[in-house]
Amino acid sequence: MAIQISPSILSADFAHLADEAAAVADSADWLHVDVMDNHFVPNLTLGLPIVKSLRKAAALPLDCHLMIEDPDRWAPAYAEAGAGSVTIHAEAAKAPVRTLRTIRSEGARAGLALNPATPVDPYADLLPELDMLLLMTVEPGFGGQRFLDVVLPKIRRARELVGTRDAAVWLQVDGGVSAETIERCAEAGADVFVAGSAVYGAQDPSAAIDALRAQAEQAVGR
Repeated sequence: MAIQISPSILSADFAHLADEAAAVADSADWLHVDVMDNHFVPNLTLGLPIVKSLRKAAALPLDCHLMIEDPDRWAPAYAEAGAGSVTIHAEAAKAPVRTLRTIRSEGARAGLALNPATPVDPYADLLPELDMLLLMTVEPGFGGQRFLDVVLPKIRRARELVGTRDAAVWLQVDGGVSAETIERCAEAGADVFVAGSAVYGAQDPSAAIDALRAQAEQAVGR
């Protein structure tokens, strides 16, 4: 599978989200939307109304990452709103299989996210229900955090469980992805990269995405 870059609008200018989405439309693969509820994580960000509006304004498909309590209740609505991918947290979902299947039935890709301290092996049996496995490489809740190298062995283990880079399940990393860390993530097995401040903190977000993609591709020999 080709390397994919999903810039996070958590690091964008919220007053001009349509313009910020357009700034990366020609270079990114997805637009990552961090949904936080101030309960599952200690921050409050974007919700369903913003996703509905972004879906109309953004050319890129939306990659919605739900860092919320009760994703079993709320996740289907994000798929119904037109998100191309909806990811729920294993730590919050009480009925993950049902929820993942519902997301898929609404036409979106279904993802499962794991916090840095959550082991991947207990969820190996759920891989057939997934389109993407997201490994947090920072503690969820805030952008701009320092990358946690301790997660690298888990990325390698996840790649072993998922299979080769041509496997059906994508392996995404989110948190602290930058020019200094993306090669390590790619070498460990990730193929989808969420980058916030490394993209929207750059003078030219589109060029920053191109540079990150080139680094990841070089790291895996593509």
